[in-house]
Amino acid sequence: MAAHMLGMLACAEREACDSLTSESMARSIQTNPVVVRRLLRDLARAGLVETKRGVGGGVSLARSAEDITLRDVYEAVEEDAELLGRYPSGPSPLCRYAPLVAEYLEGVVGRAEAAFKESLAATTVAQMSRELGARARRKSSPRRRASAG
Repeated sequence: MAAHMLGMLACAEREACDSLTSESMARSIQTNPVVVRRLLRDLARAGLVETKRGVGGGVSLARSAEDITLRDVYEAVEEDAELLGRYPSGPSPLCRYAPLVAEYLEGVVGRAEAAFKESLAATTVAQMSRELGARARRKSSPRRRASAG
């Protein structure tokens, strides 16, 4: 949801629209504005968005969409969250194999998490916004609409 929100903000900025409100973002995501406001607090704390209260207020990007990666977004809202679950109470110390399995899986999961975060770091909010805009234009092109009918 946070990436969706930042994508909306990047589009609004690119199209020189007014800043967006939590209500308009909530409608797009189909969630409650309270959920959006909680995410906005996390994003603001990470320096990714700015909020302005009152008449003419709203939300805007705190820095260029080119300078915000999807990893920044992930880390802002999933602070210290594990991508894949681990043993809630650790492996049994009474089993001779349990610690070996846990150690082995820790390496596998660690590599997967590193690859996931590397992939997110390679994509900026601006890139995502541009690619989504191109997809939207392709879907609404006259040629496509004519062939669909």
